[in-house]
Amino acid sequence: MASTSIRNIDVSQLLRRAGAQFSGLDRRDPSSWPAVPRYALYLLIAAVVVGLLWFLWLTDVEQELETERNRESGLRTDYQAKLQKAVSLEELKKQRVQVMQYVTLLEKQLPSKAEMDALLSDINQAGLGRSLQFDLFRPGQLVVKDYYAELPIAVKVTGRYHDIGAFTADIANLSRIVTLNNLSIAPSTDKDRAGALSLEATAKTYRYLDPEEIAAQRAAAKPKAKK
Repeated sequence: MASTSIRNIDVSQLLRRAGAQFSGLDRRDPSSWPAVPRYALYLLIAAVVVGLLWFLWLTDVEQELETERNRESGLRTDYQAKLQKAVSLEELKKQRVQVMQYVTLLEKQLPSKAEMDALLSDINQAGLGRSLQFDLFRPGQLVVKDYYAELPIAVKVTGRYHDIGAFTADIANLSRIVTLNNLSIAPSTDKDRAGALSLEATAKTYRYLDPEEIAAQRAAAKPKAKK
Protein backbone atom coordinates (compact mmCIF):
# COMPACT_ATOMS: atom_id res chain seq x y z
CA MET A 1 0.00 0.00 0.00
CA ALA A 2 2.84 2.38 0.86
CA SER A 3 4.60 1.83 -2.46
CA THR A 4 1.34 2.42 -4.34
CA SER A 5 0.65 5.75 -2.63
CA ILE A 6 4.25 6.85 -3.24
CA ARG A 7 3.86 6.13 -6.92
CA ASN A 8 0.56 8.09 -7.04
CA ILE A 9 2.17 11.03 -5.28
CA ASP A 10 5.10 10.99 -7.68
CA VAL A 11 2.83 10.94 -10.73
CA SER A 12 0.65 13.75 -9.45
CA GLN A 13 3.72 15.79 -8.66
CA LEU A 14 5.09 15.19 -12.13
CA LEU A 15 1.79 16.25 -13.68
CA ARG A 16 1.68 19.40 -11.60
CA ARG A 17 5.26 20.25 -12.50
CA ALA A 18 4.60 19.61 -16.17
CA GLY A 19 1.43 21.70 -16.05
CA ALA A 20 3.28 24.49 -14.31
CA GLN A 21 5.72 24.68 -17.23
CA PHE A 22 2.84 25.64 -19.55
CA SER A 23 2.06 28.80 -17.61
CA GLY A 24 3.56 32.13 -18.60
CA LEU A 25 4.87 30.92 -21.96
CA ASP A 26 6.12 33.49 -24.45
CA ARG A 27 4.33 32.67 -27.71
CA ARG A 28 6.75 34.78 -29.68
CA ASP A 29 9.80 32.82 -28.55
CA PRO A 30 9.09 29.06 -28.29
CA SER A 31 12.83 28.40 -27.97
CA SER A 32 12.73 29.87 -24.46
CA TRP A 33 9.99 27.49 -23.32
CA PRO A 34 10.70 24.81 -20.75
CA ALA A 35 11.39 21.28 -21.96
CA VAL A 36 7.87 19.84 -21.63
CA PRO A 37 6.01 22.55 -23.63
CA ARG A 38 8.81 22.71 -26.18
CA TYR A 39 8.77 18.95 -26.81
CA ALA A 40 4.98 18.95 -26.81
CA LEU A 41 5.09 21.62 -29.56
CA TYR A 42 7.57 19.49 -31.51
CA LEU A 43 5.28 16.49 -31.22
CA LEU A 44 2.26 18.56 -32.32
CA ILE A 45 4.11 19.90 -35.35
CA ALA A 46 5.33 16.41 -36.20
CA ALA A 47 1.79 15.03 -35.86
CA VAL A 48 0.40 17.76 -38.16
CA VAL A 49 3.11 17.15 -40.75
CA VAL A 50 2.60 13.38 -40.61
CA GLY A 51 -1.17 13.82 -40.85
CA LEU A 52 -0.86 16.17 -43.83
CA LEU A 53 1.53 13.81 -45.62
CA TRP A 54 -0.75 10.90 -44.83
CA PHE A 55 -3.76 12.77 -46.27
CA LEU A 56 -1.86 13.70 -49.43
CA TRP A 57 -0.59 10.17 -49.83
CA LEU A 58 -4.09 8.76 -49.40
CA THR A 59 -5.40 11.24 -51.98
CA ASP A 60 -2.79 10.13 -54.51
CA VAL A 61 -3.48 6.50 -53.73
CA GLU A 62 -7.21 7.05 -54.14
CA GLN A 63 -6.70 8.70 -57.52
CA GLU A 64 -4.38 5.92 -58.60
CA LEU A 65 -6.89 3.35 -57.40
CA GLU A 66 -9.66 5.04 -59.40
CA THR A 67 -7.43 5.13 -62.48
CA GLU A 68 -6.65 1.45 -62.12
CA ARG A 69 -10.35 0.65 -61.67
CA ASN A 70 -11.16 2.48 -64.89
CA ARG A 71 -8.29 0.69 -66.61
CA GLU A 72 -9.57 -2.62 -65.30
CA SER A 73 -13.02 -1.86 -66.70
CA GLY A 74 -11.53 -1.04 -70.11
CA LEU A 75 -9.42 -4.20 -70.07
CA ARG A 76 -12.48 -6.28 -69.20
CA THR A 77 -14.40 -4.79 -72.11
CA ASP A 78 -11.46 -5.35 -74.46
CA TYR A 79 -11.08 -8.90 -73.19
CA GLN A 80 -14.75 -9.67 -73.77
CA ALA A 81 -14.59 -8.24 -77.30
CA LYS A 82 -11.48 -10.27 -78.14
CA LEU A 83 -12.99 -13.36 -76.55
CA GLN A 84 -16.09 -12.94 -78.71
CA LYS A 85 -13.89 -12.65 -81.81
CA ALA A 86 -11.89 -15.70 -80.80
CA VAL A 87 -15.06 -17.73 -80.26
CA SER A 88 -16.46 -16.74 -83.67
CA LEU A 89 -13.12 -16.90 -85.52
CA GLU A 90 -13.98 -20.03 -87.49
CA GLU A 91 -17.33 -18.59 -88.50
CA LEU A 92 -15.65 -15.37 -89.59
CA LYS A 93 -13.19 -17.35 -91.70
CA LYS A 94 -16.09 -19.09 -93.45
CA GLN A 95 -17.80 -15.77 -94.05
CA ARG A 96 -14.57 -14.32 -95.47
CA VAL A 97 -14.30 -17.23 -97.91
CA GLN A 98 -17.91 -16.64 -98.99
CA VAL A 99 -17.31 -12.91 -99.43
CA MET A 100 -14.17 -13.53 -101.49
CA GLN A 101 -16.10 -15.97 -103.69
CA TYR A 102 -18.82 -13.37 -104.18
CA VAL A 103 -16.25 -10.68 -105.03
CA THR A 104 -14.62 -13.01 -107.54
CA LEU A 105 -18.01 -13.66 -109.09
CA LEU A 106 -18.66 -9.93 -109.41
CA GLU A 107 -15.22 -9.36 -110.91
CA LYS A 108 -15.99 -11.93 -113.57
CA GLN A 109 -19.02 -9.85 -114.54
CA LEU A 110 -16.80 -6.85 -115.19
CA PRO A 111 -15.27 -6.82 -118.66
CA SER A 112 -11.57 -6.34 -119.11
CA LYS A 113 -10.10 -3.54 -121.16
CA ALA A 114 -9.95 -5.78 -124.22
CA GLU A 115 -13.60 -6.85 -123.83
CA MET A 116 -15.10 -3.35 -123.71
CA ASP A 117 -15.58 -3.11 -127.48
CA ALA A 118 -17.40 -6.43 -127.51
CA LEU A 119 -19.67 -5.28 -124.70
CA LEU A 120 -20.56 -2.07 -126.54
CA SER A 121 -21.39 -4.18 -129.55
CA ASP A 122 -23.63 -6.40 -127.37
CA ILE A 123 -25.58 -3.35 -126.17
CA ASN A 124 -26.00 -2.19 -129.76
CA GLN A 125 -27.11 -5.62 -130.91
CA ALA A 126 -29.62 -5.82 -128.05
CA GLY A 127 -31.35 -2.73 -129.42
CA LEU A 128 -31.22 -3.82 -133.04
CA GLY A 129 -32.52 -7.25 -132.08
CA ARG A 130 -35.67 -5.58 -130.74
CA SER A 131 -36.15 -3.54 -133.93
CA LEU A 132 -35.23 -0.32 -132.16
CA GLN A 133 -33.74 2.62 -133.96
CA PHE A 134 -30.65 4.12 -132.35
CA ASP A 135 -30.85 7.89 -132.53
CA LEU A 136 -27.87 8.24 -130.20
CA PHE A 137 -25.16 5.90 -128.97
CA ARG A 138 -22.24 7.94 -127.63
CA PRO A 139 -19.70 6.57 -125.12
CA GLY A 140 -18.60 9.26 -122.68
CA GLN A 141 -15.40 9.95 -120.77
CA LEU A 142 -14.01 6.98 -118.82
CA VAL A 143 -14.15 7.57 -115.06
CA VAL A 144 -11.38 5.72 -113.21
CA LYS A 145 -12.03 4.66 -109.62
CA ASP A 146 -9.78 2.81 -107.17
CA TYR A 147 -10.17 -0.68 -108.62
CA TYR A 148 -12.52 -0.26 -111.54
CA ALA A 149 -13.42 2.14 -114.35
CA GLU A 150 -16.88 3.41 -115.21
CA LEU A 151 -17.91 4.14 -118.80
CA PRO A 152 -21.13 6.16 -119.32
CA ILE A 153 -22.91 5.81 -122.65
CA ALA A 154 -25.58 8.25 -123.80
CA VAL A 155 -28.33 6.22 -125.47
CA LYS A 156 -31.49 7.23 -127.29
CA VAL A 157 -33.62 4.59 -128.99
CA THR A 158 -37.00 4.77 -130.70
CA GLY A 159 -39.50 1.94 -130.98
CA ARG A 160 -42.65 0.39 -129.65
CA TYR A 161 -43.38 0.26 -125.94
CA HIS A 162 -43.00 -3.53 -125.59
CA ASP A 163 -39.80 -3.54 -127.65
CA ILE A 164 -38.28 -0.88 -125.40
CA GLY A 165 -39.25 -2.91 -122.33
CA ALA A 166 -37.69 -6.04 -123.84
CA PHE A 167 -34.55 -4.05 -124.67
CA THR A 168 -34.11 -2.96 -121.05
CA ALA A 169 -34.61 -6.57 -119.94
CA ASP A 170 -31.97 -7.73 -122.42
CA ILE A 171 -29.55 -5.15 -121.02
CA ALA A 172 -30.19 -6.44 -117.50
CA ASN A 173 -29.57 -10.04 -118.63
CA LEU A 174 -26.22 -9.37 -120.25
CA SER A 175 -23.37 -11.47 -118.88
CA ARG A 176 -21.56 -8.24 -117.99
CA ILE A 177 -22.81 -5.55 -115.63
CA VAL A 178 -24.64 -2.73 -117.39
CA THR A 179 -27.00 -0.32 -115.65
CA LEU A 180 -29.50 2.13 -117.15
CA ASN A 181 -29.67 5.49 -115.39
CA ASN A 182 -31.69 8.70 -115.82
CA LEU A 183 -34.38 6.99 -117.88
CA SER A 184 -36.73 9.23 -119.80
CA ILE A 185 -39.54 8.00 -122.08
CA ALA A 186 -41.55 10.32 -124.31
CA PRO A 187 -43.60 10.07 -127.52
CA SER A 188 -41.40 10.02 -130.60
CA THR A 189 -41.26 13.13 -132.70
CA ASP A 190 -40.66 11.02 -135.83
CA LYS A 191 -43.79 11.42 -137.98
CA ASP A 192 -42.94 8.24 -139.91
CA ARG A 193 -43.24 6.16 -136.72
CA ALA A 194 -46.65 6.99 -135.31
CA GLY A 195 -47.24 5.68 -131.81
CA ALA A 196 -43.55 5.04 -131.22
CA LEU A 197 -41.73 6.05 -128.05
CA SER A 198 -38.26 7.44 -127.51
CA LEU A 199 -36.14 6.23 -124.61
CA GLU A 200 -33.27 8.38 -123.44
CA ALA A 201 -30.92 6.97 -120.81
CA THR A 202 -27.35 6.79 -119.65
CA ALA A 203 -26.07 3.24 -119.82
CA LYS A 204 -23.17 2.65 -117.47
CA THR A 205 -20.84 -0.27 -117.79
CA TYR A 206 -17.88 -1.10 -115.61
CA ARG A 207 -14.59 -2.84 -116.12
CA TYR A 208 -11.88 -3.84 -113.70
CA LEU A 209 -8.51 -2.18 -113.96
CA ASP A 210 -5.46 -4.07 -115.13
CA PRO A 211 -2.65 -4.46 -112.55
CA GLU A 212 -0.65 -1.82 -114.42
CA GLU A 213 -3.58 0.62 -114.25
CA ILE A 214 -4.06 -0.04 -110.52
CA ALA A 215 -0.36 0.62 -109.89
CA ALA A 216 -0.54 3.85 -111.89
CA GLN A 217 -3.68 4.90 -109.99
CA ARG A 218 -1.99 4.35 -106.62
CA ALA A 219 1.14 6.17 -107.74
CA ALA A 220 -0.96 9.14 -108.83
CA ALA A 221 -2.79 9.18 -105.50
CA LYS A 222 0.39 9.31 -103.36
CA PRO A 223 1.32 12.95 -104.13
CA LYS A 224 -2.24 14.05 -103.32
CA ALA A 225 -2.10 12.22 -99.98
CA LYS A 226 1.19 13.97 -99.08
CA LYS A 227 -0.33 17.40 -99.76
